[in-house]
Amino acid sequence: MKTIAIMAVLVAGFGGGYAAAARTASNAPLPIASVGAAIDIPGAKELPDPGITYKVVFSVATAAKDPTQVNPTLDAMARYVNTLAKNGVVADHRKIAAVFHQDGGEIVMKNDAYRARFGRDNPNVALIHELRRAGVDLRVCGQALLGRKIEPAQALDDIQVDLWAMTTMVNLQTRGYVRIGG
Repeated sequence: MKTIAIMAVLVAGFGGGYAAAARTASNAPLPIASVGAAIDIPGAKELPDPGITYKVVFSVATAAKDPTQVNPTLDAMARYVNTLAKNGVVADHRKIAAVFHQDGGEIVMKNDAYRARFGRDNPNVALIHELRRAGVDLRVCGQALLGRKIEPAQALDDIQVDLWAMTTMVNLQTRGYVRIGG
């Protein structure tokens, strides 16, 4: 199977602003309802290919600059998933994973633990749930949790706790995943 990641779609996803009411090629709703897809570019040459299985792992190593906002990498992941779907890439051809590590470990905290630590609700919870329902494989580095004094039980139920992000990243890339992010 061919494996590919289209960076242009990811970059376009950071640009924001496509209507969340967009539909897939089959006119079905997008897998992640709260976020749109990349904006269409008339005449664009490189588009998602429904015949390719996309194996992509997003590295999520930083928290949002504004702690009251959703992490921009989560938003980009959601737009990427929706862009693939919008262009006819079916769910079983979307093998998308995220590995939360370093400062990204705090993103996956359950709301009560996050509120106790930061004095506000975790703005990432709803989108994390949507990503998981859309089939995104969500992992967190156990070492990052320990380093930030976060108990593994404080991670959202949607998140798999792994030993170490370095091991997870190497294992996924050995299985053909393309890494996006730092």
